[in-house]
Amino acid sequence: MIRKIVCRCEDIDEEEIIKAIEEGYTDFEELRKILRIGMGPCQGRTCIPLVLKILAKKTGKKVEDLNKPSFRPPVIPITLGSLSGEDE
Repeated sequence: MIRKIVCRCEDIDEEEIIKAIEEGYTDFEELRKILRIGMGPCQGRTCIPLVLKILAKKTGKKVEDLNKPSFRPPVIPITLGSLSGEDE
């Protein structure tokens, strides 16, 4: 059987997402917390739209009606040097 990888960063396939939805996780944030979708290095650029399509199909909702994740950039931009302690 061929695995349909949805989240490459966390190695999550379509079957795992469908199984979680069938277990009662019908909100994107619930799926994110249980499967770590969108938490990898790409921050969900590829997988979030795919997961929302799967979730809409399985729940009978429209993608537009689902709660989409919000992105929270830092309030004040910081340099990598300050994160590593080199700017001190």
